[in-house]
Amino acid sequence: MPLSEQEQRLLDEMERHLMSNDTDVVSAPSRALSYRNIVLGSIMVLAGLGALVVGVSIGFNTGFLGIAIGVLGFVLMVGGVVFAVTPTRGAVATAPSASAGSKPRGPRASGSSFMDRMNERWDRRRENP
Repeated sequence: MPLSEQEQRLLDEMERHLMSNDTDVVSAPSRALSYRNIVLGSIMVLAGLGALVVGVSIGFNTGFLGIAIGVLGFVLMVGGVVFAVTPTRGAVATAPSASAGSKPRGPRASGSSFMDRMNERWDRRRENP
């Protein structure tokens, strides 16, 4: 269902406002995935699936050996998925440095609540447009 012109205009305005005022969204590092990791993770998942099938099929005859191979195949499958979706250290972009006019951030007060820190960030953001 497409948006009406008014809804589209309002959405564009909200997006512009968010991008101009919320530096956390703009400066968030991108989480680029490595093509190599995706391919190797997929191969690990397929090998784990094969081991799981082999373990189940021979598990009826040998018992413990089949269960061990099946569990190993499952662990290999889970490891492959985790490996495929984890970005590499070099692929994560660094956040741009703060502007020269902004105040340096001090250490967090250990007694302040989450809402207090959010209110302080909101006030700082309003002070430095």
